[in-house]
Amino acid sequence: MASRWDHLFDLKPTSLLEHLLEEVAKLLHKDLLQWPPPVEELDLDTGGHFATLFTEPRPRPSRAVYTEAFRLAQWELARETDAYDDYMRNKRYLERGLVPSDRLPLLLLSRWLTEQMLGLGEATEGRVKRKHMRDCLERLQSKLGAFPVPGV
Repeated sequence: MASRWDHLFDLKPTSLLEHLLEEVAKLLHKDLLQWPPPVEELDLDTGGHFATLFTEPRPRPSRAVYTEAFRLAQWELARETDAYDDYMRNKRYLERGLVPSDRLPLLLLSRWLTEQMLGLGEATEGRVKRKHMRDCLERLQSKLGAFPVPGV
């Protein structure tokens, strides 16, 4: 007769890196439950155009904005600058169902996601590489799909 613990012996061991990426995805998912996502500080010189997202009440962006923000962050981390530039220059987000007023939340979310991942790389002194960061974003996006963000 099988013990209720037998299945634990059959589980594939999880590496420390895999565990870290999963935990980071969980933490970022909690951050994305609020709109706008939390930022430590807003540099008005480089990000001042985002100030209205924090100072004026605005509705949470649609799920499509989140999806496109993940796309942009993935391209940024993969250093696919041509794809990113083409997307923004030719307003490809409009082809994906977004409206012109979605541009600012789209940029904020994509930059927030990218900065979170680059911060993870810094905090781990480069042990978390860009490919791992992209994996973490995929995990996070999966969590958002499984447990929808309120209002999205």
